Amino acid sequence: MSLPFLKKIALTVNTVIFLLVFVHLAFFKSVNVPFLVAFSIPDACIYLIGYFLILRDKLDIYTWLLFIWITIYTGVTTLCIGNGYGFHLYCFSIIPIVFITEYIGYKRKKRKMIALPLSIAITLFYIIFTGYVTKHGPIYDCGEEKLTMFWSFNALVVFSFLICFIYYLIKLIVISEDKLREAAQIDQLTRLYNRHYMFDKLSDITDRDRECILAIVDIDNFKKVNDIYGHNAGDEVLKNISGHLRKECRGCEISRWGGEEFLVVSYSPYADTVAMLEELRKNIETTPVEHDGKKIQITITAGIASRSSGQDLNELIQTADKRLYHGKNNGKNCIVTGAEV
Repeated sequence: MSLPFLKKIALTVNTVIFLLVFVHLAFFKSVNVPFLVAFSIPDACIYLIGYFLILRDKLDIYTWLLFIWITIYTGVTTLCIGNGYGFHLYCFSIIPIVFITEYIGYKRKKRKMIALPLSIAITLFYIIFTGYVTKHGPIYDCGEEKLTMFWSFNALVVFSFLICFIYYLIKLIVISEDKLREAAQIDQLTRLYNRHYMFDKLSDITDRDRECILAIVDIDNFKKVNDIYGHNAGDEVLKNISGHLRKECRGCEISRWGGEEFLVVSYSPYADTVAMLEELRKNIETTPVEHDGKKIQITITAGIASRSSGQDLNELIQTADKRLYHGKNNGKNCIVTGAEV
């Protein structure tokens, strides 16, 4: 999570709580509790300080201030007017934030929040002040005229926050999982699947005993491209070939197999797959890669193998690889099927 993103969230939360201060202030005036009316002044000041801390990138200090003050605030308001108005519920909103803040601190390599002992301390504090009020009663008797209405309001605020927080947290987890999955399965340069993903896919084909056509495609004379034009040009060639593969080999599983090699798995009939790869070869041969004002002529060689029922995965790859190197050793720029070997 980037600092600007975290600041945006902190500013939003701080603004919502700051506005809530004035709602509570109006309530305290309506039930005639002058102490809590006066207590709203330092309450508002805390969130004004919060804006200053957020804008100065002091998010760790702001977070500690928020936790400590909300805990104190819930304790003071509950002791003054009792459990019935729902101010004690705000303690519930602190605990999940404590844990996510510790996680964010870990990701940003900042000081840890020590979430577990802090959440235990908040829980004990909650039990103590709510238990005290239950046994001895609140300091002020505000009657029951507005009890149900304001308990419902505070409950709605707290649970709305928890619902939104958990929803957003799950959304972030899903996004993070997708990024991890992509990092594990996608080659960053070509944006094709990587070797790890393709091994899993091939294992699945074997487990389900599916028939398929496997082709290993290799860029001819790729080392010379790097030596003559530089590695940036080599990267451009790899990306260009990847684009051709995606365009021509639709409906196929395509991966960067390693270096300048690509692996294509097709479920189309054998003749259609050979024709598709031949079209791919021709298009690459007739479309030079442009880099840094220069045109780089590229060709490919591919070896094809057809999987029959019960065939071993390694045997299939070895067959395709053998045919590829037959083509590399006999002129290159060709598609090699079983007939040529």
